[in-house]
Amino acid sequence: MSEGLSEANHNKQAMFKQLKTIFTTRPVLATLELDKEFRVEVDISNFTTGGILSVKCNNDLWRPVAFISKALNEIERNYKIHDKEMLGVIRCLEAWKHFLEGCHEPPLQVFD
Repeated sequence: MSEGLSEANHNKQAMFKQLKTIFTTRPVLATLELDKEFRVEVDISNFTTGGILSVKCNNDLWRPVAFISKALNEIERNYKIHDKEMLGVIRCLEAWKHFLEGCHEPPLQVFD
């Protein structure tokens, strides 16, 4: 039985090392560069609003810089769908105002 536990512990340790390598070597979020093009993506559900601030990199790929997610309170959950979407946009623009005011081009906005 101890042989099985030892093998399971070895597998867990190997998986942990692999995850640690992935998280420490691959960029998760891009660095903010104000001279690049920005994109704000907003999505909502019946319970939450969310958004991603992305930057267009040199290889023409969009990479995330920041994200936000916030639950709707009881009153906000009763909003009509277009009001919930506008609330999501407002939350994103307020959160990233200091980034967006410094960018060279107006950000592209994407709504789902």
